[in-house]
Amino acid sequence: MKITTHKYQDLTPNKLYEILMLRSEVFVVEQNCAYQDLDNKDQKALHLIVEENNKIIAYTRIFKKGDFFKNSSIGRVLVKKEHRGKHLGKKIMIKSIEQIKIDKTEKKIELSAQKYLLKFYLELGFKKIGEEYLEDGIPHVKMILKI
Repeated sequence: MKITTHKYQDLTPNKLYEILMLRSEVFVVEQNCAYQDLDNKDQKALHLIVEENNKIIAYTRIFKKGDFFKNSSIGRVLVKKEHRGKHLGKKIMIKSIEQIKIDKTEKKIELSAQKYLLKFYLELGFKKIGEEYLEDGIPHVKMILKI
């Protein structure tokens, strides 16, 4: 298993296609949620990729403060279905947080977390901010981690 980070411009077309296909598989097909995944934000993101046998099995998208939210942020957190239950979600979140901490000016990380994952993010140290809201028809909560 290998974990790497890539700027958008450093992704090969095949790697980008694999990322987009996996995001569609998880967020559109599995969650039965028709939404606009291609949002013109991938170009600003740092892409954290976990690969096994040269295939992506987990992924996050990381933003500097102001590029997505007021604070730095992590999104599109996913683990391929057949690799769930192996604590990969926690591992990629910790790696994503470490990546953000490299920039010493970052003070907070913001998430729009799916409600059913609230406990997962709380265990990582995030705090729920405000009330539940719908995003693409799925209940979400805003969460903040002070770093």
